[in-house]
Amino acid sequence: MDVRVRYAPSPTGNQHIGGVRTALINYLFARSQGGTFILRLEDTDRTRYADEYVRNLYDTFAWLGFYWDEGPDVGGPYAPYVQSERFALYQEHAEKLVAMGRAYYCFCGEERLAKLHADAQGEGGDEPSSFGYDRRCRNLDPAEAAARVAAGERAVIRLKIPLEGTTKFHDALLGDIEWRNADVSPDPVLLKSDGFPTYHLANVVDDHLMHITHVMRAQEWISSTPMHILMYEAFGWEPPRFCHLPMVLGQDGSKLSKRHGATSLNEFRKNGYLPEALINYVAHLGCSYEEGREIFSLEELSRLFRIEKLNKASAVFDYAKLEWYNGQYIRMKDDAALAELVLPFLADAGLVGRGEDGMPRPTAEESALVHGAMPLVRERLKFLTDAAPMMRYLFEEPELPAKDEFIPKKLDAARTAELLTLSATLLPGCDLADIHGCEAAFRAAADAAGAKFGDLMMPLRVAVTGSRVSPPLFESIRLIGLKQTLARVERARALLAS
Repeated sequence: MDVRVRYAPSPTGNQHIGGVRTALINYLFARSQGGTFILRLEDTDRTRYADEYVRNLYDTFAWLGFYWDEGPDVGGPYAPYVQSERFALYQEHAEKLVAMGRAYYCFCGEERLAKLHADAQGEGGDEPSSFGYDRRCRNLDPAEAAARVAAGERAVIRLKIPLEGTTKFHDALLGDIEWRNADVSPDPVLLKSDGFPTYHLANVVDDHLMHITHVMRAQEWISSTPMHILMYEAFGWEPPRFCHLPMVLGQDGSKLSKRHGATSLNEFRKNGYLPEALINYVAHLGCSYEEGREIFSLEELSRLFRIEKLNKASAVFDYAKLEWYNGQYIRMKDDAALAELVLPFLADAGLVGRGEDGMPRPTAEESALVHGAMPLVRERLKFLTDAAPMMRYLFEEPELPAKDEFIPKKLDAARTAELLTLSATLLPGCDLADIHGCEAAFRAAADAAGAKFGDLMMPLRVAVTGSRVSPPLFESIRLIGLKQTLARVERARALLAS
C-alpha cells in the first residue's frame, strides 16, 4: 500500500499544540512508510475564517521545518489543497447521494430549526447531543422535492442515517468500535443552502478523491467517524484506516488550554522555545521511540515512528520537561547559530539595532559583543528570552542596586569599599586573555588583605553586572572593556561612601 495521509486544519484560529501534534504524527508516519504527507485547508467555515490564520499555518510549518509533499500546483512550491476551491465537487457528490436515495433535500428554515432547539432545551435537553433534527423532510416525495429546488426554493441536503442497527469500524489504536445508529447525529446536513459543504461531506469526498489511506486525527473526532463510515458505504467507497490519537491534557487532567500556559505556536516562539525542542517533545507525547534516548533529529523520529508505539492513554503536557528539552538544544548550538537565534530578542529589548525592514541589524560592535557573550550565557539559558536580561549589563551600565547588595556577610560598607579599591588596582595589571591568571592574582591579593576570595569578588561582580548572580565575571570584564569596568567600580565606591 502506498501510504497517503493528510493534515487538514480549519483556518479559524492560530496553530496550537494539538494541531501541531496531529500534523507531526501524520508527517512521521508518512516518512516512516515512504508515503505522502498532504496539507489540506478545510476552510468551509467562512464565519470564522481569516487570512491571518492561513499565514500563521504557513509560518508554523516554516518555523518547525517540515513540509507537505503534494498540492494542486505543478512545477513550483506546492500550495495546499483548499476546499473553498473545490465546491463543485462537493455539490456533485451531494446530489449523487440524493439520486441514490441516500440523502434528501430539506426545506426546513432556520426559524423552525431554532424552535426545535428551543423546545428541546425546554424539555431539559440543554446538552448539544440531546438536540437533533426531527427528519420532517426525510419522507418527502423525491420528485416533489426536486421540483421545489428547480423552482428556486432554498434547501439543504441531509444524509439519511439508518434508523436502526449499528455502524462498526476498526481503529488502529483503540481496536473495534461499534456505534448505535440511533446515537449518530440525526440526518446531518451535507450541503448548505448557499452551496457550501459541511465539514463532513467535504472531508469524506476529499479523503476519497485524494486516495488517503490513513486518517490520523484527535480522539475528539471519534463521534463523527460512524457518520463518515455511513457516507463511505452510501458512495460505495472503501474507507481509509482510522487512528484516533489520544488527547493532550494539562497537569490537572483536563484538556490542555491557555490556563495551563502557552498552547499556541506563536506563544511558544515568543517565549523563546526552539523548534527542535518542540518537535522532540511533542513527538514523545503518548509515543515511544528508542529506549534510553530522548534527543532525536527529525529524520531519526521519522525512521523510528510506528503506530504500535502510540499509547492509548491521554498524554500529559509537562512544561518542565519541554523546558529541559529547550535547554538541551540551546546548549547544542554553536556560538554563531545561537547568536542569530537570540538577536531578535535582543532587538526587542532595545539592546541591538533594527533595519528599516524591522529585522535585527546590529552594528559591528554590537555583533562582536553578542558573539563574544554566547560562551558565557549558553549554559545558563533555558529560553532564548533569557538572553536579553542576562546580557543587558554588557550593552549598558546597570542600575545601581541598594548598598546591601554589595556588602558580603560580616562586612560593612567601609570594608566593602576598600575591597572595591583593591579590585580597581588589580584589574589594570590583569591579562584578561588569561582568566586563570586573573583569578590567581585576585586570590593572592585577597589572602594578603586578610579577606576571603568570595568577599573580594562579590562587590566587584555587583558593580560590573548589577547583580550577585551573573555570567563569568572576568570574561564579562574582557567584553565590557577595562575603562568601562573601572568606571562602574568607581560608581559603586561612591555609592558605598555616601
